[in-house]
Amino acid sequence: MNLRRIIVPVTGAAALALLGHAAFAHHSTVMFKWGTEQTVEGTVSRFEWTQPHVFIWLDVPGKDGQAEQWGLEGMSPSWLARHGWDRHAIKAGDHVKVVIYPLRDGRPGGFSVRVIFPDGRTLEQLPQPNG
Repeated sequence: MNLRRIIVPVTGAAALALLGHAAFAHHSTVMFKWGTEQTVEGTVSRFEWTQPHVFIWLDVPGKDGQAEQWGLEGMSPSWLARHGWDRHAIKAGDHVKVVIYPLRDGRPGGFSVRVIFPDGRTLEQLPQPNG
C-alpha cells in the first residue's frame, strides 16, 4: 500500500477544513452588539478602503477632553461601491456622526451602520429594512 496515496488526500482535506473554519470565523459578528445602535461623533483620522472590510478611524472626544481613537469596521469595498460609496466618500478631517453596533467588550470601536455628515447627507453601510 502506497502511504503517499493516503497522506496527501488526508492532509489536503485537513487544510481545507481549517481554511473553511478560519473564513467562517472571520465573518463572525459575535464581537459586536448587533442591532444595538449607538452614535459616536468625531473627526475622521483615516479611512481605509481595504479588503475584506473598510475601516473608519474616528477621533472622538473623551470624558477628559482628550481624543480617543475609535476603530469602526464596515462592509467590503465591493458591497459599498454598489451602494453609492467610493474610496473618497470619507476623508481625513471630515467631522461626522457614525451610528455603530458597539463592541461587546466596551473598547472604543464597533461596526459602522451609517455615516452622517453635517449637511445631513447619509451613507448607509447595511441594507435598510424598507429600502
